[in-house]
Amino acid sequence: MSAIEACRTEALGGHVAGCAKCGHQHIAYNSCKNRHCPKCQGPAARDWMAARAEDLLPVEYFHVVFTLPAEIAQVAFWNKKAVYDLLFRASAETVMNIAADPKRMGARVGMTSVLHSWGSALTHHPHIHMIVPGGGLSPDGARWVACRPGFFLHVRVLSRLFRRLFLDGLMHLHRAGQLAFFGDLAELASADTFTAWLAPFRKSEWVVYAKPPFGGPEAVLAYLSRYTHRVAISNTRLVSADADTVAFRWKDYRIKRGDRQKVMRLATPEFIRRFLIHVLPDGFHRIRHYGLPASSARKANITKIRALLCVQQSEQVAVPEPELEITPHTLRAPCPCCGGPMRIIEIFRRGQKPISRAPPREQAA
Repeated sequence: MSAIEACRTEALGGHVAGCAKCGHQHIAYNSCKNRHCPKCQGPAARDWMAARAEDLLPVEYFHVVFTLPAEIAQVAFWNKKAVYDLLFRASAETVMNIAADPKRMGARVGMTSVLHSWGSALTHHPHIHMIVPGGGLSPDGARWVACRPGFFLHVRVLSRLFRRLFLDGLMHLHRAGQLAFFGDLAELASADTFTAWLAPFRKSEWVVYAKPPFGGPEAVLAYLSRYTHRVAISNTRLVSADADTVAFRWKDYRIKRGDRQKVMRLATPEFIRRFLIHVLPDGFHRIRHYGLPASSARKANITKIRALLCVQQSEQVAVPEPELEITPHTLRAPCPCCGGPMRIIEIFRRGQKPISRAPPREQAA
């Protein structure tokens, strides 16, 4: 919260840029670079996507989503690191195990997984967005095994294995003493009570769904640009804000047809509370790779797959602009008055004020 409040203000210092031609000057304050700040994710997203563009294959890509039941999401709320880690592992193991089944695809696959912990109204709704190539390597690594065109794996089969793997993992965390319970859930600290509480979830339907395949590598990157470095809410969704109330746009997915767009108004403290419940634990990675694109063997696997598909290194795919607030680098933007090049003429540290009387550069609210 402190980082976001201080972002691009004199509290973090900055520099004064001056035009080499006409002498125009303006102040540019430093960014906080916090991964939860909606202003600071654009450059990080661009760099990340540029690296991922080199790994794209000329095959279909599928989007699979794994969601936790609302009651179990309450356990995750108080145990974010342990349960979010389990959510990543269980969803990845589900896809890799089902894909490796000779009755299904019989191939070693890989995926990129992204954690989102929010719903459109900023409520706690942890789920995994997964991007999976439509195929994988045969067990001996000698050929590429493609899935059926337009179809990846049966979502009901995925759902049931995911349910079992996740609940087994949750029981293991409980036995290891890695779960904490508070308030209405305090009684779940008892092993017998927790086991009985989980029993109904072993028979209920868990939500796993797969969307139609992407249109090509550019569509995959366009999707990633929206999802990988997104935070709980962006400035573009804000309608108004003052000391008492914050209004923002959200989608009501309970409406099956018609316009889902609505405006929600929350008391400012409640809006801040909802935003901050999506701050991840320190050091927690919300983007992870499993299987073939895992970092240890990624380059070797990509090279082998390209050879099996008889394709050369793909041409550089244009990286789309992320749908995030981006302030261009001060010195890359030309002078707003004459178009001349800008140069740094003064640097000031945290808490200091610049000597030059230049106006602050306009920045996103």
